[in-house]
Amino acid sequence: MVIQFGGVDLDNIMISKTMTRTSNKTKELGGSVTNLAQARINTEYIIKDIKTNDEELKNFLFTLGCYKGEVITVISVLAENYIITVKDARYSIDKDLAEAIII
Repeated sequence: MVIQFGGVDLDNIMISKTMTRTSNKTKELGGSVTNLAQARINTEYIIKDIKTNDEELKNFLFTLGCYKGEVITVISVLAENYIITVKDARYSIDKDLAEAIII
């Protein structure tokens, strides 16, 4: 059933408005955030990648549970130290580590 008003298809208008709201909401929730250093406090993110050439750093983050597909949250930031939650555990990492975690 197509609802029209004055020759205008109202279903298409509603779908367009809904898609615009969804797109704007994604931007508000950190759609442009690239790494954990840019993350909002108390917002859950999914790790997309670990960007570093240092294998030791990658292995260290892996032991903390920081790997692709895992949920991560920044609890607080104090003087370039990031308190994060991964798998119900809290850790303190520095800014370099936070920048290596791509979300």
